[in-house]
Amino acid sequence: MQALLKFSRAIDGLNAFVGKYVIWLIFAATAVSAVNALVRKIFGVSSNAFLEAQWYLFAWSFLVAAGFTLLHREHVRIDVVNSRLPKRVQVWIDIVGFALFLTPLCIVVLYLSWPLVVQMYQTGEMSGNPGGLIRWPVWMALPVGFTLLMLQGWSELIKRIAFLRGQGPDPMGRLVDKTAEEELAEILRQQQEAAAAASAAGTPPPATPAR
Repeated sequence: MQALLKFSRAIDGLNAFVGKYVIWLIFAATAVSAVNALVRKIFGVSSNAFLEAQWYLFAWSFLVAAGFTLLHREHVRIDVVNSRLPKRVQVWIDIVGFALFLTPLCIVVLYLSWPLVVQMYQTGEMSGNPGGLIRWPVWMALPVGFTLLMLQGWSELIKRIAFLRGQGPDPMGRLVDKTAEEELAEILRQQQEAAAAASAAGTPPPATPAR
């Protein structure tokens, strides 16, 4: 189980890294849109390449961030009933979903999309629009994005199995990084609890560690 948890942490780290930098694709799409608008307004010229580059970048940002979204539990959940069930039942529902629905779906998409990407790369297929871009780079986002999503599904599956075996923390709920203020508040709360416990026991409170 520990080896699987190590594998899970590696996947989490990969999708966290991807999610941290994928935002720049949105920035790039915005910059391309702004440049296109300025050139068209000032010089009266434009190109389909600008328009296609925008949706290429958006497609990449949307697809490759799917694993990051699942890591942070920000995907859409219809949990009107699920949220009222016991925690272990919720975990089992997630296990079934990741194993029997998410993984097969990702495998089917990879099976169908990869030959198309290879074909487009080999033939150099271009956009049908005048001045358009080559097609395979945007199609490549499908296998890359669904591979990251499938891996994150496996990571979540491992974490839930570990929880049921008593070898991991509660995997449910959103994963939110603490701010510096929240970390400080947590430290102060722990110190207050330690001081109260020491006072109740009649022993001197622990010294505050130097920072």
